Amino acid sequence: MFEAVEFTEVRGQEEPDERVIDAFPDEMSAVEAVRAERASFVETGSEDYVWWVVRQPGERLAQFIADSKSDKEFVLDLATGQLVEV
Repeated sequence: MFEAVEFTEVRGQEEPDERVIDAFPDEMSAVEAVRAERASFVETGSEDYVWWVVRQPGERLAQFIADSKSDKEFVLDLATGQLVEV
């Protein structure tokens, strides 16, 4: 099970707003959902900083990361703890 999660940085708040988009039976479905959410957000032209992750429910480590300020996508190499661009 994997969940797609959206984080929005809010001025004046120490912690970002967190919204679980949905839960999916496999990682690729969650990644596709994140990509769709990101594309929809970028089309709005908003200047807000938002990022999305794919993770197992409740985990603090993400399998996939993308944000609203770049076209780059990353995965976490669990062996090294390093982010790797996709």
